[in-house]
Amino acid sequence: MRKIIFGLLAYLLVCVDVMAVSSDKALVAEGEYLATAADCVACHTAPGEKPFAGGLAFELPFGTLYTPNITPDAETGIGDWTDDEFVRALQEGISREGEHYYPAFPYTSYTKMPREDILAIKAYLFSLEPVHQPARENDIGFPFNQRWGMYLWNFVFLDDKRFQPDLDQSEAWNRGAYLVNGPGHCGECHTPRNIFQATQSSELFAGADIGGWRAYNITSSDSHGIGQWSEDQLVSYFREGYAEGHGVAGGPMAEVVEYSLRHLSESDLRAIATYLKATDPKAVGVPRPAVKPKLAGAPLNEDLGSKIFADACVSCHQWDGRGNQSPTATLSGLKTVSDPRASNLLGILLEGNPASSLPVNHRMPDFGAIYNDQELAALATFVLSHFGRLDTAIEPEQVGERRSLSLH
Repeated sequence: MRKIIFGLLAYLLVCVDVMAVSSDKALVAEGEYLATAADCVACHTAPGEKPFAGGLAFELPFGTLYTPNITPDAETGIGDWTDDEFVRALQEGISREGEHYYPAFPYTSYTKMPREDILAIKAYLFSLEPVHQPARENDIGFPFNQRWGMYLWNFVFLDDKRFQPDLDQSEAWNRGAYLVNGPGHCGECHTPRNIFQATQSSELFAGADIGGWRAYNITSSDSHGIGQWSEDQLVSYFREGYAEGHGVAGGPMAEVVEYSLRHLSESDLRAIATYLKATDPKAVGVPRPAVKPKLAGAPLNEDLGSKIFADACVSCHQWDGRGNQSPTATLSGLKTVSDPRASNLLGILLEGNPASSLPVNHRMPDFGAIYNDQELAALATFVLSHFGRLDTAIEPEQVGERRSLSLH
């Protein structure tokens, strides 16, 4: 009888261990999914460095910030952080040492995440290989380097509350609202900021400038936002970085697709689309062209811009802008060629779109190293005129300023 009892106890202990291991694996898997939804790797990985080891530079109006190491290295990362310290960092924007983070770290969105989701992310990060990489010193001038001022900023602008479902809305809407406003922090890029660098709640998702790129209006506005996009088109854009008739994700948005959105479940992508399609419409920013221009053949007047287009662009985009090898090369009817500031047009010309997740015929080479500022200005002017029907001249100085941002 004693052997039987001991045998049963040993079996139960094994079962408990198996359940604990299974539970840990499930928590880590959930944390990995949430960290992906939050796109943590994009901000905490410097070019050529190991994932999550930090060091990525953020050029802001008041200086340069460098992201910290969030691998489980005890000395240079977060390896000895407690649960409470990690939760406080994401919900309140306060470091382990009690210093306030700057809102370039989107804790103003992460504060909507419940403790259990944040701790799942911590479990995932702690499952990674530790990387010993000390943090780089921020280059912030006075008075912005006085972090105590963030106490006042948080008092005014931080809404330290967790997400609460709206019982009048569907389950999909609520899931989308949580992902967009919480871990996804979409409003951090797509909402303009005031002089204190806080997002303007009255203009939520109405579009903003970020690092030389223009994050377009993603409200339900038919004229300026995504009101005319179907749910399937939005899901395609999230998954593939492309939606026919609406364009290809470029710049920071291409990174969001590459590292975050394309890895989310179909149901979550549709939930995001459901929520965005129901947002309050804001008719601001770059309008969607009312009618796609009908173009035929090469222009009669050959200037520098049209000559460069003939040499480098027409084989993929064609003179009528319909795209040759792939519909992703379609130009006519896009906001990119209808923005008189040419923000994203210059960005894509200088940086291209080399995302490895895209098929080869969806990628865009960069021309920044091939053409000088005068040539790219002429090319951009031609594209705006020929495809966007805009009477706008892009100056070489504009290209030079944009090029300086691309080099950082």
